[in-house]
Amino acid sequence: MSIAWIRKSYNVPAKVGGRVEYTGDGKSEFGTITSATNGRLNIRLDRFKHPMPFHPTWKLRYLDSEATQ
Repeated sequence: MSIAWIRKSYNVPAKVGGRVEYTGDGKSEFGTITSATNGRLNIRLDRFKHPMPFHPTWKLRYLDSEATQ
């Protein structure tokens, strides 16, 4: 499932290279979307070297989209 599928299915502004804020561990962490696999976004949090899968609507705030709204 592609980034386009995730955008349409979950109504989120996900895009490769897009910045997000993840708040699922009780603190804010920023990261960059690198790709999508199996309906999940692969996001490289700034403090890690490799991306990890995240659900497109779980504790994520899409930062780039707010500047254009």
